[in-house]
Amino acid sequence: MSTEFIIGTIIGIIGIVPVIIQFVRWIKKKHNLRYLMTKLVDNSLSTKAHRKVLKQMNAMLLPIGKHISSEYINSFVLGKRGKEAVFTDLCLKNDWEPTKELCLMFMNGDYPSIRNKYWEMKREHVSLDVPVTETVANGEVANAKPKSNEIVYLSELLQERFPESFSRLASVLKKHSVEFRMLKGTKDIWCKDYMPIQTESGKLIQFRYEPSYLKGNKEWEDSRSDVKEVCRLNGFEPVFSNINLDGGNVLLCSGRAIVSDRIFTENPEYTDKEQLVKDLSDLLEAEVIIIPAENDDLTGHADGMVRFVDRETILGNNRSEEYKYWTNGIEKVLKDYNLKYIDVPFFYSYKDSKHPDHAIGVYVNYLEISNLIVLPVFEVEGNKDEEAIAAFKQIFPDKIIETINFNDVALEGGVLNCTTWVYRQVS
Repeated sequence: MSTEFIIGTIIGIIGIVPVIIQFVRWIKKKHNLRYLMTKLVDNSLSTKAHRKVLKQMNAMLLPIGKHISSEYINSFVLGKRGKEAVFTDLCLKNDWEPTKELCLMFMNGDYPSIRNKYWEMKREHVSLDVPVTETVANGEVANAKPKSNEIVYLSELLQERFPESFSRLASVLKKHSVEFRMLKGTKDIWCKDYMPIQTESGKLIQFRYEPSYLKGNKEWEDSRSDVKEVCRLNGFEPVFSNINLDGGNVLLCSGRAIVSDRIFTENPEYTDKEQLVKDLSDLLEAEVIIIPAENDDLTGHADGMVRFVDRETILGNNRSEEYKYWTNGIEKVLKDYNLKYIDVPFFYSYKDSKHPDHAIGVYVNYLEISNLIVLPVFEVEGNKDEEAIAAFKQIFPDKIIETINFNDVALEGGVLNCTTWVYRQVS
């Protein structure tokens, strides 16, 4: 084989390489969601062609767990709509949240305007779809057929500041016929902390709300709700106590109450700790069990560490991954009160420099109402979502377990139990 032939062959191969590259790019483009999205809004194509494009999209979406319903495909008509309107419609009709990742896949960029429109229309849909039986001073009834006599209250600020998380939670509550109302006059979203504690007899005890972790920072101090004003505006008449205590630090079940030892530093005027526990026990109509707070926890709330399963059983963060001083302290409590402890997953690995006190990874801060548990899932690297879901299904076999992503709220330091206040109507 001559040298000239070899050189000519190499030159020929080099010449065809750009053609091959262009062909591969064209093939990829043809199977790209952004390319198909552009074709879908091409007015020169027929409706039949548009529906064929939707079928191609659907084939690409199935491997990532999304799909376009056959009803949507068969009824699709472009009309005079543009790309943003069609993508928003796709998300609404097929129940996709237009996350940044999804926007990039379809639109080649993030579109907060589409996300805002999506949640606005979702809220309108929830509002129009739910029969309202009454309008009251403490908010609007969100569902006419609750399964129990319990009502979930949420701060109006949750809907205003975190519309996506609010809409997800509202959808779950609506799905299970749980009545919910909006609290007026609040200054932050953590209504569990500043609303009264309801005893088993139905009495409302409003504790003093002056948490030390809000002091020394003007912005945080200004966010502290006036509990008397909130109760007045929303029609509640509790018994007021001068004990300084957040609702997130009180767990009640069958004549027992769990409170973290943060209660002692929050009430330095009580030099006799036993007297403080006794006064608290009298108010709560329950045996008070003091557990250790974690040293680096900003709030020291019990609901970020443990929850009652029943009077004799609590669940909590997996002790094998907790601090030794805390596990030693909780073991003593378990022994003293003959309590069983079920370990559930949690993780500390998520880091966010802008939100150092976040609650990403705290599964125990779920919402429980009647036969429903709304469990947070975090969908971040290092999460234990599947493990947590499996654990809760095993712990609560007779309850419905729903999961929602509440991360934009969790980044601020709390999750579902922190942002909900459950009021039990007493006949």
